[in-house]
Amino acid sequence: MNPHSVFLRKGCILPNRLDPLQEPIGDGWTMVADLTAFVFDTMIRQAGWHFMWLQDPCARRGFGITRQSATDHALSHALSGISRRFNAAELDSVQVAKFLGVHIATVTLQPRQVQLEASLAGDNAH
Repeated sequence: MNPHSVFLRKGCILPNRLDPLQEPIGDGWTMVADLTAFVFDTMIRQAGWHFMWLQDPCARRGFGITRQSATDHALSHALSGISRRFNAAELDSVQVAKFLGVHIATVTLQPRQVQLEASLAGDNAH
């Protein structure tokens, strides 16, 4: 997982011909493998669709014996904190500290939306 990794909610509709490699992660999410948000955005826009950046980031903490387990827990909590209205998220930051032998990770995700329309208004969001 790298900065600006892209996560898609399972069932997220993508433009035709766009089928990036996705790895299951968490409950109901996949991570787009080997593409940053910038590259993914470019691919979406070239297909005539939109990859919208939304306000109100979601930050959650996770605890673990290892750095990775703490980060995985924090990511899972952050993904569950993304509103069901949005079908994607971008990794903004990961911060990990160690206190009394326990790793504490904070993961911040930025809600994103993949859709054909240029506006979030209406009921036609993909």
